[in-house]
Amino acid sequence: MTAVDTPPIVFVHGTRFSSGQWSPQLAALQDDFPVTAIDLPGHGARSGQPWDLTAATDIIADAVDTLDRGPALVVGHSLGGYTSLEFARRHPGRLRGLVLAGASAATHGVWTKPYRWAATLLPHVPAHRLTRWNTQLLRRLYPPEVVEATIRAGYAFHTIPAAWNDILGHFDATAMRHVKAPVLILNGEKDTLFRTGESRFARAHPHARVELIPRARHLANFDDPHAFTDAVRRFAHQLAAPA
Repeated sequence: MTAVDTPPIVFVHGTRFSSGQWSPQLAALQDDFPVTAIDLPGHGARSGQPWDLTAATDIIADAVDTLDRGPALVVGHSLGGYTSLEFARRHPGRLRGLVLAGASAATHGVWTKPYRWAATLLPHVPAHRLTRWNTQLLRRLYPPEVVEATIRAGYAFHTIPAAWNDILGHFDATAMRHVKAPVLILNGEKDTLFRTGESRFARAHPHARVELIPRARHLANFDDPHAFTDAVRRFAHQLAAPA
């Protein structure tokens, strides 16, 4: 594989997080791939911007263009996964491959009711309490080298209602029909909720396959950073291999 063949990689974070979510992956991949991670509107360095799904897909497109290596492998987790599906629909020519992590459940039905309830409740909980609870949880579950960049970047609780409003009720396996590139559905083995549509998402695309991170949950890239990164690396190499 030559440098020209190596696909650029753009990482798209999940709900309330930022580009810091991907610090383990960026560190592990930067020597072999042109790689970057973005902040979605209302998150991280873009905390002051209002959430907008169209703007979010344009930010991904701008990141692809900035890497200046042609179409990219886009890796999206949860909110970032559904946003990446919308990016694939709006900017098909900029996509070389797609990794959907924790984003293979239809976003409608009974299971979404707690999310809708939480989105209405969050604005009434002081942000400093949410920050403290999230930081304590992350530090209890994961080592510092995995989560400190996420913690330092802060959390976008204020953006959750608008972001979830754009996602809930609007995505299912039919979204895969708009993806004109190979797809890796990469889930934590124990992420039972976001795996509910896994097989339907895979069947809806002619070049999609499923890979599970053993014993990992929804935050699979935190639960097992090495396994998650290795899966992305192998998929990237497959994209670069001769057809």
